[in-house]
Amino acid sequence: MSGQIALAIAAVFAGAALYINVAEHPARLLLDDRSLLAQWKPSYKRGFAMQATLAVAGFLAGTATWWQTGDWAWLLGAVVLVANWPYTLFAIMPTNLRLMAIDPANAGPELRVLIVRWGRLHAIRTALGFAATLIFLLASQR
Repeated sequence: MSGQIALAIAAVFAGAALYINVAEHPARLLLDDRSLLAQWKPSYKRGFAMQATLAVAGFLAGTATWWQTGDWAWLLGAVVLVANWPYTLFAIMPTNLRLMAIDPANAGPELRVLIVRWGRLHAIRTALGFAATLIFLLASQR
């Protein structure tokens, strides 16, 4: 059962991340700089809380399944999913902090460059989510 839970969590993580990259982020890029930042800040906070929780929950479920079955694929999927944490902290967080420090009233060209960079960096999170989902799916077929 924990394997199916891990698979479902990874799929939700991947789907949410994909939504951000293909729908929400391109739509926010159509906004003026001030509105773009005003939209990104609360969206980022909510998305971070949701995806961080999903990554940890999927890691725990995948690790539990590995522990129960001894199948290393479950552990691999769990590690790939939770790899979003260090990736976010070391690769994306510097951009996040710079964006959070910008006052919407002072939003300018630097903001748009940072937001575009953020979208490219976030695409790696999406890829990690889909990779974990695929690993869990393949493991569940054994």
